[in-house]
Amino acid sequence: MAARSRPASGALQGWAVTATTDDAPDWALDPAFAAGSAALARLPLCEVRFQLDARFPWLILIPRVASARELEDLAEADRPRLMDEIVLAGQAVRAVGEALGRPVAKLNVGALGNITSQLHVHVVGRRPDDAAWPGPVWGVAGAVGHGAVDLALALAAARLVVARAPPL
Repeated sequence: MAARSRPASGALQGWAVTATTDDAPDWALDPAFAAGSAALARLPLCEVRFQLDARFPWLILIPRVASARELEDLAEADRPRLMDEIVLAGQAVRAVGEALGRPVAKLNVGALGNITSQLHVHVVGRRPDDAAWPGPVWGVAGAVGHGAVDLALALAAARLVVARAPPL
């Protein structure tokens, strides 16, 4: 499969661009993401989703590249952009942990795709007292919902980091 490049970042108005798929008309979000996450932001390459599991501060980055299943499906120019967006997501995850009074001790970053094959990267904040420590977050009981106040705090903290980030 041929990799498809993204538009130059100068064509975008910073990190928090209005949600539209005009720049990737053949791309669609896998419906599985909508079931367990909330839309957070739109970066130059990725849609950012907030995982709805109060046990972990957790973002998912989903590159807007049609049919991308593996990192190798990204254009070479998009690969470093993805890394920049992962670093930004890590900062946002840490901000969520701080906002909820549970500072992140370690960031876990992974692109598995065994269940949902659409290319996506998980950025998860971990602590020695979390429900899965020191193992992986996958396969540990069911998700725990956020209370309304905590969800609002978490989303606001993550969005603030994304909004303050300089464009790529």
